[in-house]
Amino acid sequence: MSITPLSSDKLYRASELNGLAADCKSTKNLTPLDEIVGQERAQQAVEFAMSIKEKGYNIYAIGRNGLGKRTMVLRYLNRHDPNGNGVPLYDWCYVANFEETRSPKVLKLPAGTGQKFKKEIEKLMLRLVKALPLAFDNEMYYSRSETLKNQLTQKQESSLLTLTNEAKEKSVSLSLTTQGEYQLVALNGEEPHTEESFAKLSEDEQQQFEDTINDLEKQLRGIVRQLTELEEEFSDKIQKLNEEVALDVVVHFIKPLKEAYKGQSEVKAYLTAMQKDILDNLDIFLEESEEQVALAYAALDKKMPRRYQVNVVVSQPDQKFPIVVEDSPSYHSIFGYVENATYKGTVFTDFSLIRSGSLHRANGGVLLMDAVKVLERPYVWDGLKRALRARKLNVSSLEREVTLSGTISLEPEDIPLNVKIILFGDYQTYQLLQHYDPDFSELFRVTADFEDEMPRTDESEVQYARFISSIVNDSEMLHCDRKAIARIIDYSSRQADDQNKLSLHSADIANLLRESNYVAKSSKATMIRANHVEQALQSQEKRVSRLRDHVMQTFTNGTTLIDIQGDVVGQINGLSVISTTDYQFGAPNRITATTAYGEGEVFDIERNVKLGGRIHSKGVMILSAYLASIFGKAKKIPLTTHLTFEQSYGGVDGDSASMAELCAIISAFSGMSIRQDVAITGSMNQFGEAQPIGGVNEKIEGFFDVCGIKGRQPTQGVIIPKSNAHNLMLRKDVVAAVEKGEFQIWAISHVTEAIEILTGKPAGTVSDDTVYPLDSVYGQAQVKLNALRL
Repeated sequence: MSITPLSSDKLYRASELNGLAADCKSTKNLTPLDEIVGQERAQQAVEFAMSIKEKGYNIYAIGRNGLGKRTMVLRYLNRHDPNGNGVPLYDWCYVANFEETRSPKVLKLPAGTGQKFKKEIEKLMLRLVKALPLAFDNEMYYSRSETLKNQLTQKQESSLLTLTNEAKEKSVSLSLTTQGEYQLVALNGEEPHTEESFAKLSEDEQQQFEDTINDLEKQLRGIVRQLTELEEEFSDKIQKLNEEVALDVVVHFIKPLKEAYKGQSEVKAYLTAMQKDILDNLDIFLEESEEQVALAYAALDKKMPRRYQVNVVVSQPDQKFPIVVEDSPSYHSIFGYVENATYKGTVFTDFSLIRSGSLHRANGGVLLMDAVKVLERPYVWDGLKRALRARKLNVSSLEREVTLSGTISLEPEDIPLNVKIILFGDYQTYQLLQHYDPDFSELFRVTADFEDEMPRTDESEVQYARFISSIVNDSEMLHCDRKAIARIIDYSSRQADDQNKLSLHSADIANLLRESNYVAKSSKATMIRANHVEQALQSQEKRVSRLRDHVMQTFTNGTTLIDIQGDVVGQINGLSVISTTDYQFGAPNRITATTAYGEGEVFDIERNVKLGGRIHSKGVMILSAYLASIFGKAKKIPLTTHLTFEQSYGGVDGDSASMAELCAIISAFSGMSIRQDVAITGSMNQFGEAQPIGGVNEKIEGFFDVCGIKGRQPTQGVIIPKSNAHNLMLRKDVVAAVEKGEFQIWAISHVTEAIEILTGKPAGTVSDDTVYPLDSVYGQAQVKLNALRL
C-alpha cells in the first residue's frame, strides 16, 4: 500500500514557548496582559463606539458564555480613559419644588460637590432651627409686638367708648357676656331693668327704649366690623414683623451660600425659593403646630424639616469615568424608584425618598448588562429603549407604568441622560432582536463580535502566557513555571480542536488554573508545575466522565458487540462522538451493509425508523450518488442495500460516517472482507473526496481505549480525512503508542484510499470502456453486478 500512517510528531503540537526569553522561568517574570487577548476586531468596535458621542452608538457584544467578554471590556475601559475628550461629569440632586410638591426639581452640580452642598444645607437648617426661635424669644421682639397689641387695644377701646357713653346718656348699658358677645340692656337708674320693672313702664317708654337699642345695635355692628378689620390689620402687622425678624436671620445665614454658588444659576434660584418658603412656613421652625411639625421631621436622623433636604441621587466624588456593571437588571435597579415611608400609621412619600438606579450612576459613562437578563425582566427592555431614544432619565413608579395602582405618586423632573450601554449576549439573542425589534439596530449600531479562538504562533503564545499571568495575578494564585505555561497552552489548543489555534474560552483556562493552584497548594508546592496541571486535568475528567466509563463498560462485558481483529464482509467500525453538557468522548459503532436483488436504492434503516437525522440522511444520499456514478453509469445497479448502525437506539445524526458506510456497501457488493482492526471516520462528497468532520481527537481516543479493553494489536488504527490532520492534539498515551508502532493513524483525501487500507487491495481505476481491473475491489464488485444484470 502506498498510504503511509502519520508520524507521531504530526499528532500533537507541543508548545516550545520559542517567543519567551530564556531567562523567563515563570509567570512571575511576565507582565500581566491588561488588554483584550486575541480580540482585535471586538476591541476596535468598542473603541469606535466609545469615541462616538451621537445617539444610538451603543454596543452589543456577541460571543458564547465563558469567553470573558465582560472581563475583557472592563479591562479595556479601565486601561483607556474613554472620557479623554472631556465630557463633564455631574452630581445630580433632587430638591423640593415649593410651588408643586408632586414634581421635585433636579439640581445639576459639578462632580464631587453634591454631598458638600447637602451638608451645607443641613448645617444651614440646624442653625435656623436654633436661631429662628431665639429671634422671637427676646425683649426687642416682645416690645415691638406688645406695642402693636397696645395700639390695637387702644383703637378697640376708643371705638367702643364713644358708643358706651352715647348709650349711657340714653339709659342703655353696653356690656360683654361670658360667651364674648356684646349686649345692650335698658337701665333703671344705675341698674339694668328687670322684666317686672320694664313691664311697669308705659308703652311709649318701652318703645323709646327699643328704638334706642335698635339704633345702638346698628352702630355696634359697624364698630364690630371695624374691630375685625383692626384685628386683621394687627395680624398683618405681626406677620410682617415676624417676616422682618425671620428675614434678618435667614438672609444672614443664606447669604454666604448664595455667594459660594453665585456661578450656578439653578442652585441660586433654589436658594431664593427656599428662603421665601421658609418665611411662608415659619410655624415648622417655631413649633406652633405639633402634628405638622412631627410629620415635617418624621423618620429622619437629624432634626431638620424634610422639605429642605437635598437628596443626592448621584455622587461622583473621585470624578472618575463611571463604569457600572448591573448584574440584576430589574426595572427598579436600572431606573430607580420612589420609596414610601410610614409615620404613625400615615403612609407618605416625597422627593427625599427618590432612590437612584444603575442608569443614574452610569450617567456620563458606561452601563454593562447581560442581554438575556435584560430581556427576561418585565418592562425593562421597553424602558431602556425609551430612555435611550429620549436621552432622558425618568424615575417613574412601575405600578403607574403598568396601571396597577391609582395612588398618588411623585413625578420627578427628568435627568438628561448621556450613557453608553454595552449588552453581552450570544448570537441567537442578537438574531432574535435584529429580526423582531426594529428599534434594536437603531439603538445598538455597533456589534463587538468576539472570537472563539486565535491563531497559534510564537508571538501569540507569548501573549497567551501573559494572559495566563494576568489570571494568576488577579486571583493571587501560585505562579506557573515554564512547563506549566506550555501545558496550559497545549490544553488551549486541544480545546480549540486545532494545532494552529488557541482557544479564547477564558473561563476554561481560569478554572484549570484554579484547580492546578489547588493541587499545587495541597502538595505544599511553591509553584504550579506541569504535573499539577496534569493532575487537575485528570481530576476534572474523572468528575465528568461517568457516562464514558459506563459506555466503555459495555465493551468490557460484551454488551456492545465489536470486533477489533480479523476480516468481515459488509461490516465496518465507524466512529461517533457522544456529548454531555460539559464533556464529550468518542466510541466506535459497528456499521453493517447487506444486499439483496433490487432496483439499486440504498435503504437507510436509521432514516426509515426515524432514528436518523437530516444530515445523516443527506450523507447516505450523497454516498448513493457516488455509488451510482461508479457502478450505474451504463445500467441500473441490480441490488438493494440495507444499511444500519448496529445497537444504536438513541438516534444518529451527522454525515461523518458516510465514508464508513460506503466502504461497508462496497464490501457487500464485492464480497471482499474489511479489516476490523481499523476504524474510520469522515464525510465524503459526490466525487468520493474526504471531507473534514468534528471531534476527531475524541473519536481516535475512543477507538484506542476500546482496543485496550479488547486486546491491543500493533495493526490497529484509525482512518481520518487529511483535512482533519491539523485538528490532532491527541492524548500522550495515543502519541506514545503511534511512536512505538503499536497504533496507526492514516490521513486520506479520497474514499478509494480507505478501501485500499481496509481491504489490502487497490480500489481500482476505471478504463475508457467503464471497466475496472479484475484484481481491484471495484473490479470484483463490477463482475458480481454484471452477473446479476445478465
